[in-house]
Amino acid sequence: MKKTLLTLSVLLIMAACQFPGRGPQMVNIRGVVFGTYYSIIYYDDEARVLQESIDSIFRDFNTSLSFYDPQSILSKINRNEDVYLDDYFRTVFKRSQEIARETDGLFDATVFPLVNAWGFGVEERAQMTSDKVDSLKQLVGYEKVWIENNRVGKADERIQLDFNAIAKGYAADVIGNFLASKDIDAFMVEIGGDLVAKGAKPDGTKWRIGLEIPAKTEDAQQEWHYFVEVYNQGLATSGDYRRYVEEDSKRYSHTIDPGTGYPVQHHLMSASVFAGDAMSADAYATAFMVMGFDKAITFVEGRDDLEAYFIFADENDGFGYYASSGLELLSRDDL
Repeated sequence: MKKTLLTLSVLLIMAACQFPGRGPQMVNIRGVVFGTYYSIIYYDDEARVLQESIDSIFRDFNTSLSFYDPQSILSKINRNEDVYLDDYFRTVFKRSQEIARETDGLFDATVFPLVNAWGFGVEERAQMTSDKVDSLKQLVGYEKVWIENNRVGKADERIQLDFNAIAKGYAADVIGNFLASKDIDAFMVEIGGDLVAKGAKPDGTKWRIGLEIPAKTEDAQQEWHYFVEVYNQGLATSGDYRRYVEEDSKRYSHTIDPGTGYPVQHHLMSASVFAGDAMSADAYATAFMVMGFDKAITFVEGRDDLEAYFIFADENDGFGYYASSGLELLSRDDL
């Protein structure tokens, strides 16, 4: 569906402002994990730098849910090996299944065979014909997998799971829960654009986040028109403007519709979702990219627990914006 779950890399930057006895002090840890950058900011009276514990959590998380690690629980399940499920796997599997049901299968962790064949997984792109797509669609369907006696059951042993569209958000929640367990009340954990923010900064201000303008090329600089204030929320964005393939002058989105088996073709370019946790926001963002603009608006406006910000292509090759009714946007002039 989206995003890449890779192995833990080395910590790039780790800094803490330490002034004992001066109240809450900011600690900022930055690094690379799952093939992307992460940033963890928190306020702590003792200015504790919890890098070692955080790195350990990332390693355990990767050992559970990375399909790039051949010894991970996920990889073993995809190879149909008998493996005991841990808490990380059970939690993300359960939430994936719940959101799959809520979205009528538009979010589906079993879509991996199609993602892989279209060239967005771990293999080179296959020659995609209608027969090839129809064949792979037989392996897709959230109702074809289940957990029984702490093992994953499959209706077909060729079914494979992929949690990339929910795992980064869940990892942010896991780190956030760890910080809370250390009596840290104000923090923001961001992993590759998916984040969870809790509490307010010592000066009482909330966490301000920029909403990116769609880039014209994959390596273009980030730009923002609007900002939002995040407080006790998760936020995740899914978009088609930075990850795609081009073939015969045609652009193919990395977002695959589990129902059709093809990359989505509509004018919704980006979906930023606000939810009670980053794991849910992550999954709904992908689901909305599959739904398309009109269906996504109807879905989010019918929910009290979600807000969203959509960017779509207009008729003049430009951009249009839509913020759900409960979302407050800030412009640069408001900052």
